[in-house]
Amino acid sequence: MTTQAQEPTLTVDELAARAGVTVRTVRFYSTRGLLPPPAIGPRRVGHYGPEHLSRLALIEELQHQGMTLSAIERYLDALPADLSAHDLAIHRALITAWVPDASEQTSRAELEARAGRGLSEDDVRRLTAMNVLTTDRHGEYRVDLGLLRLGVALLDVPISHETILTARNVLLEHARAAAQELTRLFRDEVWGPFTREEPDAAQVEAMKSLSAHMQPLVVQALVTAFQRSLRQELRAAFDAEEGSGPGR
Repeated sequence: MTTQAQEPTLTVDELAARAGVTVRTVRFYSTRGLLPPPAIGPRRVGHYGPEHLSRLALIEELQHQGMTLSAIERYLDALPADLSAHDLAIHRALITAWVPDASEQTSRAELEARAGRGLSEDDVRRLTAMNVLTTDRHGEYRVDLGLLRLGVALLDVPISHETILTARNVLLEHARAAAQELTRLFRDEVWGPFTREEPDAAQVEAMKSLSAHMQPLVVQALVTAFQRSLRQELRAAFDAEEGSGPGR
């Protein structure tokens, strides 16, 4: 799932503006080790890339989930080291799917500022088809902030729009099946036994903590398992293709 890393080009001010946070927040996360250090350019100016932007968005989402900075640090440390900006964007989109709607009303100029690029009418059409945004009769946009960066990244993927939508439907179908099975497992094996007896205060707090942290942990497990499975399937598919070539 990894892609070739792009050259870091954002200053700390540009990174903060794109992410919707303050420069002070970026520096604070960096001192905590939550963000990797920037690439140092001429005149000792730090430059940040897409991975920094995606990781910063993921940190903000995990905080929105109620995780402490210490818990987020452990969570990020457990992620595969080779996750690209696209991988992190997918990771955040999956986490966001567990929480209430995070959409925001915005103008075209604000939308492009959030996206970090100009958007053609075809770009807007594709983002609309991917359910990243909707347009009202006044020309205003309602944007799903959890999917925006992923949707913008997909605009540059050299595959057809129809293929992207088909892949999205495949992911949604299997993700829904996995969520249903995991919910059943949690209900029958964790919540059921917990409610059969009168829990004390400590047990109640432990269950609240488990409920609050279960969702991002499950997402982490799903992303990691999917990444490994996809690599195995792609390797097997290409090996089979090479084995069936001319003269074989």
